[in-house]
Amino acid sequence: MRPVAVSQDDLRHLARCVELAREALEAGDEPFGSVLVDGAGSVLFEDRNRVRDGDRTRHPEFEIARWAAEHLTPDQRADATVYTSGEHCPMCAAAHGWVGLGRIVYAVSSAELQSWRAQWGAPAGPVAPLPIATVVPDAVVAGPAPELTEVMRALHRGSVTRATGGV
Repeated sequence: MRPVAVSQDDLRHLARCVELAREALEAGDEPFGSVLVDGAGSVLFEDRNRVRDGDRTRHPEFEIARWAAEHLTPDQRADATVYTSGEHCPMCAAAHGWVGLGRIVYAVSSAELQSWRAQWGAPAGPVAPLPIATVVPDAVVAGPAPELTEVMRALHRGSVTRATGGV
């Protein structure tokens, strides 16, 4: 499935994801943030990355899937949209699919992040950066949002610099 364009309303929610990613970086974590919005446009849940203490599954998209499974009906989950600063990793995409969440909108793709990290000489992650649609073939996906590329690149560069001592 081919990703679709990001709307102005999507950009508003993605801007909050970027704020959450910045909060994560400032807290010593990797810069990722995500927001769950219901079918009427109300924010239901938001979170940021929390992997710094050793649990590498503490991605905000995974937390959204857990929260949605506990608090929303299947129909509400299907009508919801997950906004995220970075395209879901395979673990988070699988959780999204298993829980039955609706549309996914991301600011930067896994391919973009992988390319940046390679340019900076940072090590690759332990999991292949698969596109969401490879993991969840019927997912409705929008992204990336070029308007947010530079700010997200700067946040990730800051994260790599902190982790490696220089870029």
